Amino acid sequence: MAMVQEKAEAAIPVTTLSPPEGNTTFLGGTSWCVARPGSSPVDLQIALDWACGMGKADCSPIQPGGPCFQPDTLLSHASYAFNNYYQQNGNSDIACYFGGTAILTQNNPSYARCVFATSE
Repeated sequence: MAMVQEKAEAAIPVTTLSPPEGNTTFLGGTSWCVARPGSSPVDLQIALDWACGMGKADCSPIQPGGPCFQPDTLLSHASYAFNNYYQQNGNSDIACYFGGTAILTQNNPSYARCVFATSE
């Protein structure tokens, strides 16, 4: 496997394997992982099911009655789940792929009572 390189910054240790130089936190800010607009609905659903299942993302806020359930769209729900997984897994670019259905952004996707997790 790839050798893990230590960074000189004070970072919270994570137990996930990521490629060297895999951290993609943008300079001077935080990054979020969201669903890529224009992705195939089938691919998005598969990725969302994986994130909320085997990926162990916290998907309770996107359940009916949760603060992130509205808008009730696949893109919105996948964005929340993808970001939750990404933040739990050390903000590495490999944790924001989901078969090509995810993309990094510097724009905070939080809205109303729906707060997207950050690494800070």
